[in-house]
Amino acid sequence: MKIFDHLDKISKPFSNAVITIGNFDGVHIGHQALFHEVIETAENIGGTSIAMTFEPHPIRVLKQNGHPPLITLYEQKAELIERTGMDVLICIPFTHAFASLSAEEFIRDLLVGTIGMKAIVVGEDYSFGKNREGNIDLLKSYAAEYGFEVIVAGWIKMSKDLADRISSTRIRELVTDGLMAQAEKMLGRPYQIRGKVVAGRDRGGKLLGIPTANINLHDELCPKTGIYAVTVEYGSKQYKGVANIGYSPTFDDHEFTIEVHIFDFDGNMYGEKIRVNFVQRIRDEIKFSNISELIDQIKKDIATARELLAG
Repeated sequence: MKIFDHLDKISKPFSNAVITIGNFDGVHIGHQALFHEVIETAENIGGTSIAMTFEPHPIRVLKQNGHPPLITLYEQKAELIERTGMDVLICIPFTHAFASLSAEEFIRDLLVGTIGMKAIVVGEDYSFGKNREGNIDLLKSYAAEYGFEVIVAGWIKMSKDLADRISSTRIRELVTDGLMAQAEKMLGRPYQIRGKVVAGRDRGGKLLGIPTANINLHDELCPKTGIYAVTVEYGSKQYKGVANIGYSPTFDDHEFTIEVHIFDFDGNMYGEKIRVNFVQRIRDEIKFSNISELIDQIKKDIATARELLAG
């Protein structure tokens, strides 16, 4: 997949471009269905399948302090889009100037003029342009004039219940509630956070005899506090483990941490990047009366996680 991080880097229109546009936060199975529709349409006309997204998330530019935490940071989003088989990813730097483009300017100058759009695949509630003045009806009204087809893809739902419609908003709710299995069904994969291993409070290995890798979150969505069965991707290998998200109430220092104990690993990960996949929440955080009780519970959590991750 070719990636363009600015429109100026596109030297000429793509051949029979078929495009879908969105933030694609999470790259969930609803997004994946859009991408497959784009790919199939492009194959039918001998064209180029293209996803257009924005960085940073438009809400972060337009609404100060009003933006949602991200399910996928840009690096992961690009990786996931590439896995679907798309030919091109265009990531437009989102600014107030870009947001001021009218719907017609966006269609005529950018989509048709710069990219060479011959078809666009959108969801049922798609809107675009300054003040979100563009919608599907407006797209269709320009289709004949500028020579492109509008394809509207239906919602993907987990069941007949409308509340089960797959959306980034619903996935955020599930992750925030610690409902990882339900989130996984909508994502098509476990929810993942990633980051560099940083120095912790030096308790895991020395005090508890259970070493942990500690990572910090930046803009990512944080799962509900508690203990989780996880898998950990490090380099080309995947390990099993147990993670604690929260404030370690037994120590009463009120410092938020994400600590991961990786099974059957005794190397040094400090400064290295890891990816943590959340499989199932095991329990809430508990304040124990002493360190011995905490160690006993952690050993039980490890046993539970091993059982959950077996096979």
